[in-house]
Amino acid sequence: MIINVGDLVSKLDKHKPPSIILLTSGKAPFGKADFEPWLAEAALHDLLQMYVPEDQKDLALTTLQAGESSPGDVASEVLTLPFLVERKVIVVRHAELFFALSSDKKSPVIPLLECLSDPPDFCLLILLASEANRSRRFYKLCEEKGLVVECPQMEDRVYGQWIKEQLKQKGYSISSGALALMIERVGNSMSDMANAINLLCSFAEQETKLNEQHVLAACADVAETTVWALTDAIAASDTGKALENLHELLAINKSHEEILGMINWLLESAYKAHPGTKVSLNKPFVEKKVLPLAKKWDVTKMQNALQLCTRTNFQFRNSGADKTLLLETMIIKLAASRGRAAPAR
Repeated sequence: MIINVGDLVSKLDKHKPPSIILLTSGKAPFGKADFEPWLAEAALHDLLQMYVPEDQKDLALTTLQAGESSPGDVASEVLTLPFLVERKVIVVRHAELFFALSSDKKSPVIPLLECLSDPPDFCLLILLASEANRSRRFYKLCEEKGLVVECPQMEDRVYGQWIKEQLKQKGYSISSGALALMIERVGNSMSDMANAINLLCSFAEQETKLNEQHVLAACADVAETTVWALTDAIAASDTGKALENLHELLAINKSHEEILGMINWLLESAYKAHPGTKVSLNKPFVEKKVLPLAKKWDVTKMQNALQLCTRTNFQFRNSGADKTLLLETMIIKLAASRGRAAPAR
């Protein structure tokens, strides 16, 4: 069975867990990452709360790292009877390393596949994998014999509700404008957002109604300078600089999907700021920033650039190609078209 992480708790029987639970990537909204580590960790916390009594943790819980333990080691742990407890739980982190292995006869993953084909009822195996090859026998066994829990990043509406709920628990409320600004500055990473929420609350102190000024003062946008530099480089047809900016964004842990979403937003903003379109951007600061990009192409080329983003997103999801290479190719194509625009100020 395959479910979304949001439905996990409602699908579980506290007294009879599945033998296997795989926490992994899933189909995400446009511009979002396929895997959100914060959601996977939160789901793991809920699972351990449900199936490992506090006074039995030493006996009932084992945590392994796929980079340190072989598939055979994991299989051996799964098949070993629990000691002084009715059921045990084994957590395997970085299990994406196992999913990358082939399942031919000499593969090291074979002992684990044989174990999962007929898993014991005295053990719950929880696998955390940032990605999982769905064509592998390993994945198919997890789906057939257990539960696959997809943990993609949230769509904006749900993400915003989550942020407001986190703030509410701390005694704060936030205006719609401040919420939108916070998402724009911090990004889609829930762990980054959780840190930003703590900083914001510490900064506001007794001011429980948060506004845009609170967000501007407390939440730094570490990627902002690089994103505008990328805009300038594309507008100036400086392919080398644009690629350098791309890799700077990757180096500060922006996901491929998040970067693609940023570029798509830049192009959409430039399209709205283009003198040849009938839509209005209504954001003077952003309009000033993207105007050189808007002047780079005519309306048709601007539309083609947006279509290139859509095709790249489709390739992300369906081609299996290296996502960094796909982004590099897109950046090169965007910057290749010559223009006379001056850099943004």
